[in-house]
Formats: sequence, structure tokens, C-alpha cells
Amino acid sequence: MSDQKNDAGTSQANAPAKDPKKKEDQKKKDDEDLSEEDLALKQQLELYVERVQDSDPGLQKVALESMRHEIRTSTSSMTSVPKPLKFLRPHYGTLKAFYETMPESDLKKYLADILSVLALTMSAEGERESLKYRLLGSEGDIGSWGHEYVRNLAGEIAQEYGKRQSEEAAIEDLMELVQQIVSFHMKHNAEPEAVDLLMEVEDLDLLVEHVDKTNFKRTCLYLTSAARYLPGPDDMLVLDIAYTIYLKFEEFASALQIALSLDNMQHVRQVFTSCDNQLKKMQFCYILARHGITFELDDEMVADDEERETLQDIINNTKLSESYLSLARDIEVMEPKSPEDIYKAHLLDGRASAGASVDSARQNLAATFVNAFVNAGFGQDKLMTAPADSSIGGSSGNWLFKNKEHGKTSAAASLGMILLWDVDSGLAQIDKYFHSNDNHVIAGALLGVGIVNCGVKNDCDPALALLSDYISKEDSSVRIGAIMGLGIAYAGAQNEQIRSSLTLILNDAKAPLDVIAFTAISLGLIYVGSCNEEVAQAIIFALMDRSESELGEPLTRLLPLALGLLYLGKQERVEATAEVSKTFNEKIRKYCDMTLLSCAYAGTGNVLKVQNLLGHCAQHLEKGETHQGPAVLGIAMVAMAEELGLDMSIRSLEHLLQYGEQNIRSAVPLALGLLCISNPKVNVMDTLSRLSHDSDSEVAMAAVISLGLIGAGTNNARIAGMLRNLSSYYYKDASLLFCVRIAQGLVHLGKGLLTLNPYHSDRFLLSPTALAGLVTMLHACLDMKAMVLGKYHYVLYFIVLAMQPRMLMTVDENLKPLSVPVRVGQAVDVVGQAGRPKTITGFQTHSTPVLLAAGDRAELATEKYIPLSPILEGHVILKENPDYREDS
Repeated sequence: MSDQKNDAGTSQANAPAKDPKKKEDQKKKDDEDLSEEDLALKQQLELYVERVQDSDPGLQKVALESMRHEIRTSTSSMTSVPKPLKFLRPHYGTLKAFYETMPESDLKKYLADILSVLALTMSAEGERESLKYRLLGSEGDIGSWGHEYVRNLAGEIAQEYGKRQSEEAAIEDLMELVQQIVSFHMKHNAEPEAVDLLMEVEDLDLLVEHVDKTNFKRTCLYLTSAARYLPGPDDMLVLDIAYTIYLKFEEFASALQIALSLDNMQHVRQVFTSCDNQLKKMQFCYILARHGITFELDDEMVADDEERETLQDIINNTKLSESYLSLARDIEVMEPKSPEDIYKAHLLDGRASAGASVDSARQNLAATFVNAFVNAGFGQDKLMTAPADSSIGGSSGNWLFKNKEHGKTSAAASLGMILLWDVDSGLAQIDKYFHSNDNHVIAGALLGVGIVNCGVKNDCDPALALLSDYISKEDSSVRIGAIMGLGIAYAGAQNEQIRSSLTLILNDAKAPLDVIAFTAISLGLIYVGSCNEEVAQAIIFALMDRSESELGEPLTRLLPLALGLLYLGKQERVEATAEVSKTFNEKIRKYCDMTLLSCAYAGTGNVLKVQNLLGHCAQHLEKGETHQGPAVLGIAMVAMAEELGLDMSIRSLEHLLQYGEQNIRSAVPLALGLLCISNPKVNVMDTLSRLSHDSDSEVAMAAVISLGLIGAGTNNARIAGMLRNLSSYYYKDASLLFCVRIAQGLVHLGKGLLTLNPYHSDRFLLSPTALAGLVTMLHACLDMKAMVLGKYHYVLYFIVLAMQPRMLMTVDENLKPLSVPVRVGQAVDVVGQAGRPKTITGFQTHSTPVLLAAGDRAELATEKYIPLSPILEGHVILKENPDYREDS
């Protein structure tokens, strides 16, 4: 387009030479340059222009038709203007002037059509003459003038629409044209252009009637991708249209994903009620289970009782442990690993391994966590579940008592992590600790019960039955164990019974601060993203009741976080609460503001909010200001929504490192860890590696933990090597060595079968409970010394909320594992590309079950089966393809 306009500009500029003689010569020279046929065409067109101005209507009509024929049949290369348009250029003004003098008639409309096309290359910027003459012309088909003309018109309509809106003028005539253009674009594979035009004229509903079976998928792909870059509430509207289109063409699984993305439970119900295929409903249930929300099916959605029970079991994740273990068997990693297998001390030189043999409580505690992370979900390990008579020497009891006081809490809870998702055998094995006479052990057992039930729901609510008796015990560590256990087991469940018992604790003036902090967090997790007024009130009152001295405590900062979790991703619905927070004591007011803002806009990619948070980070404040930490984390939370914003925020965070104060610098590594969670990007890895040797120990600790987070569950050899070297570098510094060990455990999370990424389904859906667990852990890491290195190291277990197998498990119609060949490769963005482009690159063919790394995508390598989910991740049901023929 622009080439043509520039072309127009240059040749106009060349024409008016000062001297008339020169002008004549110039004209002759121009004519001599042309080939004979061009010259003939030029003279022909000049003749038509004269004829058009003739007084005889018959002659005019013939001339106009010939001119029109020439323009329509001319073809040109991409870079040049079609010949007829080029030769008619000098006469554009003449024709325009003549048009004004013509009486109203069909011929006048006919000329208007031609002027509209000429204006394509001729009219000045911003004049919108092409559109003007189009509206004056005949109603004929616009497509016959070629798609370049249609695109130009669409651009002019967008400008004109904006102008008319501001003047409040009528737009009916424009809308008729829009109808024509949209139907033209949709027929000619230019869906993105049709969508763009409709967004400009704010009438996306038109789209639904123009899509058909051939182009609805591409249209919806463009809509969902564009939604990430639109400001609210437009993004919701766009997704809503995509949802409507998917339902219209019965692409129910895709419609369900959009409903989840909108967090609209009415839509989710509608998908279930509109679809009558039992197999498809099973697939929906797998999608819901992976998203980690609590959802009750009723007889409207599934009529048959038995079927409903089967489906509810899938949503409740009851079989997750089974699938995970069958994946582990398939990949042959069932053998339990000990912390020593992870540390690989033999690869280091002498001095470090000498320090490792010392049996200190801190190192044993680290080993407890490493053991829990590495054997998560496998049901067996070498420390906690080793049988009593084994040659390893001693039963789990022995390991438990190698930990001091509160260390025993984490040790007992680690059993829950090892038996993750396996509720029946988990509760049986944890049971023995309930009879201990050491409160720390009981606390750990309670937390372990919560961890085993994480993400798995059960009709008889075993966690609630076991834990509810303990939340009002005397001993605060026991209470915290029970309360945190409830928070982890019922995250996102919005359970009324738990709410009433926990809000009582929040309002109890005698309850110690740590109990109150963990109660608030558990309520925040159970009601994550629910905007529940009553819970918000209870937490606000608890915050207001804190004394001056308590407000300075690191634990108090969990209260604003709990408040933020209630509004996770809910954008402007946080505003009322944010107003209330302005009345808090100034010690906590700003902290609360930042936390609420960052939680409410988490995962939205809202650029304005990122700028706001960056503004807070740019201020240089006196010591003792704590609100910049959550602001830095907030940047990561908001910007993690899409790749572009993610890369930009990594750059911004690097700037903060250069000129930020200490409290900002120690939060930056954690923010980087969240942005690239379970996705070890080389540039981020290098930054963190540099920071892990920082002279400030807070920054170094945060960087080490983040190295663990970005490599979580990837077994990344480079990070593992870095951490081994760090363990020998820090062999005298107990605190940093502890962090290195935790990071080593994270990198080998679930022996490399798990991921912590809260995004799933091709980075389209964000699981609220997973993000809540991560954010809680990161907020605790903002003050390492008080929380993780103090006696609240069990906050690290909040990470279990984000742990998910990173597998693709294909099952048949009876939900039994079915091995088929799949291609796994780097995902390619194919939005708006013509034809059927390849969606993955550099693929390898494996047979399922397979592991998917960050940014990987899988597709079936066989025509024999049809997958019931558009995105191959997690559990996918395959049905046999009736049209498949074996090659003989």
C-alpha cells in the first residue's frame, strides 16, 4: 500500500517543472521511455477521459465501461502501481472536477466507483477520498476491484468511524460497507483482517454469522491470541465471541478452555449441557482437573448417575497418582533416590565433601527437603519410607529424629510429599505420627495429610475430618500444621465449613501472630480468586488489630498477601478493598497496596500496571521500607502472561539490578525465577548465576533459590553443575549451603517428571491455585532469614500447589493407557499464517507417555486415532478414526 502512495507522491513532485519548454521535453522523454503497447494504452485512456466529459450520455457510458474494464483486467507486480492507474494519475483532478458538475444519474455513480479506485493511489493522506466516492457510488460488489482496494477501504473506514463516533454522527452507511468487506475477507482467507476491521468499528458480533466450517478455527486462534494484547474489558469481549463461535461449531473442548480462561462457570456448565457425547465429557473433566478447580457436576450436565460418578472422579484427580506412577515406570525412574545421589559430592574436589559429612541439623533439614522434592509422588524413598528391617539401617523414625524441634515438622510433612496424590496409602503411612508425644511431629503429620490431599478431592473429605480437631489445640505449631494442611488440601475449594472455623481464629485476640498469619494464608488459598467479601473483612479486621510492634514482623506481611490472593487475577474488582487498605497503619499500607495490585492483575499482562509497579521500584527510600519487594514480584506476576511482555520485563528487571536499593536487588532474582519457572532460559540462568556470588547474602540466597525454580523438574545439567560448584563455594556458610541444597532438590523435582509452571494448555490457561502457591512461597522468600532459614521453613511446601506432572498421557475410550507415536517439538506460533503451516519444529517421534518441556508441543504421528482435546497435554482421550485404512 505505502509503496503505491509514495509512488504517487514522487511522480506528482516530478511533474511541475518551472519552464514550459522543459515541460514539453520532459513529456516527450516520458513517452519515449514507454513501450509501444504502453503508449497505446496511455493514449487510449486519455481518449476515455475526454469521452467521459462528453455531453452525450451514450458516449460517456461506453468510455466509463472501457475504463473500468482496463482497470479491472490490469495486473501488476507487487511493487509497482498497475499501468492504467499510473496513466490516469494526471487526470484524477480533471475527473474529480467533472464529477462535481454531473447531474445525479447511474453514470455519476459509475464514475464515483472509478474515482474511488483511482483514489487508492492518488488521494492525499488522511483525505479518505476512496471511501467518500465508494459511499457515493453504486452498490456493486467491492471485491471485483481486487483485495488491495478492499484493504485500503477497511483502513479508511476505521479512521472515518473514529471521527464519526467523536462527532456522534450516523454510521449506518459505513456498517453496510463493513458487512461487505468482512464477508469478502472471510471468503478469501484473510480472517485476521476481518477481525481487525470489526474491532475497529466495535462490532465483533457480526463475525459469528460470517464464519463457516472452513475458517472458524483460524478466526478463533486469531481472536484468542489478540485478546492477550487488548486492554480490559475488550479482551473479555473478544474471548466471549471466540467462545460463541466454538460452541456454534461444536468445538466443545476449545470452548471449555476459553470458559476457564474467562473464569466463567456458567459457560463451563453450558459446555457440559450442550455436548451429549460421554467421551468428550470425560475429556472436559481431564481439562478441569488439570486446571485445578473445584467443580461439582449435577444431573443437568450428566444425567446418568454412574457416568456422573466416573466423571466426577476424573475432576477430583483420584487417578492422578496412578497415571504418574505408570509414567515413571515407563521412563524407568521408579528407583528411589537419596539426597547424596543429587548432591554428587564425589564430582567435587576434597574440601567440600569434607564439610558434607558433618551431621548438622541444618544439613539434615536440607536433606529432608531434597528427599521430599526428588521423590515427590513416587511413594518410596530412602529416608522416610525405608522398611524397618532394611540394611540401610533403621526405620523412618531414625531419620525423623535426626532433625531438631521444628525440623521434625518438615521431616514428618515430607512423608506427605513423597506419597503425594496417593490419599489411601498416604494417610495410612502418616497415621503412626499422630500417636507421637512430640508436638512438632504431630504438626508435621497434619501438614503431611494436607499435602497428600493437594489437588485431589474426595467425597468423604478425609483431610477435613482429620485436621479440623487440631486447629484449636493449645500448641501453636500443631495449629499451624493443621491450618496450613487445610489451606493446601482445599485450595480453591471455597469450603464454607472451613471458612467459619478459620475466621474464628482470625478474630481471636489471644491467638499468636504466626497462627493468625497462616490462618489468613490458608483462607486466601481456599478462597483464591473468589473476591469473597466475608473472608476479606475477616482478614482486614485481623490486620487492623495488629499492634505497632507486630506490624514490623515479617509474618504480618502474609496478611496483605492473603487478602491479595482473594482477588487473584480479578483486576478492577479489587478496588473497594484497595480503598480500605489506604486506612491501614502507614507501616503496612504501601506493602498492602503493592500486594493487592500485583495479585489482582496477575497473569493479565496489563502494561499500565507494570509501569505503575516499576515507578514504585524506581524510588530510592530510606532503610526499613519493605513495599518494594512485592512490587518487584508484582512486575513478574503481571507480565508473565505472554512471551513478549515476559522478555520486556526481564530487561526491566536487569535495569533494576543496576540502580536499585538492596531491598529491590534481593527481590529481583525471585521475580526472574517466577517469570521463567521450570523454563531455564539461558540469559536468565546467566544473570542468576552471576547474582549467586553476590556480596550481599540476601541477594545470593534469592538467586540460588531462583536457580532452583527456573530449573524446577527439568534435571537441567547446566544448572545442576552450577549448584554443585556453589555448594563447594559456600561450604562454610550454613545458610547459603541450605539454599543451594533446596535448589538442587527443586531442579530434580520428581526426578524430572514434574513442573511448577502455573500455565498449561499451550500457555493459554493459568491455574489460580498453582500461582497462589508459588506467590506465597516467593513472598516468604522475600525475608529469607526470618522465614525459610528461621523456624517457618515449611512454607516451602506451598510449592506443592503448583506441582503437576509434565506429561502427555494418551488413554483409550476405557481410560486405559494407550501407547501411540507422537511428534514432540518446539511450538511454533502460526497465528494468521496462510494455508496449513507446521505447528512444531525440530521434532522427534516418541511413543506415549512422553514428557513435555516448556515451550514444547505434541501432535499425533498417526492417523489411526483422533484426539478429543485440541491441545495434547496431560491426559488425552483418543478415539479410533473410522476412516482410517491400514496401508497394505
